[in-house]
Amino acid sequence: MRNNLKKYIAECIGTAVLVLFGCGTAIISGDILTTAMAFGLSIVAVAYAIGDISGAHVNPAVSFAMWIRGKLSAKDLGCYVLFQVIGAFFGSLLLWAIVAFTGTDKAVAGLGANTTSNLGIWGSLLVEVILTFVFVYTILGVTANKEKSHLAGIVIGLTLAFVHILGIRLTGTSVNPARSLAPAIIMGGEALSQVWVFIIAPFIGSAIAALTYGALNVEKVKKITRVKSK
Repeated sequence: MRNNLKKYIAECIGTAVLVLFGCGTAIISGDILTTAMAFGLSIVAVAYAIGDISGAHVNPAVSFAMWIRGKLSAKDLGCYVLFQVIGAFFGSLLLWAIVAFTGTDKAVAGLGANTTSNLGIWGSLLVEVILTFVFVYTILGVTANKEKSHLAGIVIGLTLAFVHILGIRLTGTSVNPARSLAPAIIMGGEALSQVWVFIIAPFIGSAIAALTYGALNVEKVKKITRVKSK
């Protein structure tokens, strides 16, 4: 029980760091590359800080894919998502306080909330599904090989930066339901009315990635299973 709680708290802290530094940089800088790297480097830092504890998912969509792949129990999935959302709220509230101290209009800053304004509902859904698919598929691939696991944090972080470079000007880039939900609820209004897109789309993209990875790597999975059974 104590070990499980450690995992959940680690996910909470990791998600808070991602939201605070990623969304915070988006507000302060506004530059695409800088913001993309902030999200990516946050993942690199978190991966090496808590990866050995919880796997450093810090994203309900990633946890969902791991559950589909049989690497996470239903109980852990529920608890991971809960603590990721709590962490996202904590990070958003810290950011809200920082924005207040700077004197910036919080309504203008938006706390990094995502938007469908540029593409509409269906365009935003499509983009977020694609971005999440690429991100989650990369995670599944790079974490499957234990020999390359020491590079996983860097690869995953760079991939998150990579998908942000394309997505920032389109939707603000979610690929993470927790990261989108917290700022939207705190801000309310239009951000809250649109947030369902940034919850559903990442889960769809995650499921497609997990199922596609399984279908394309059937022989690899069978080989690993045979080795373990010997």
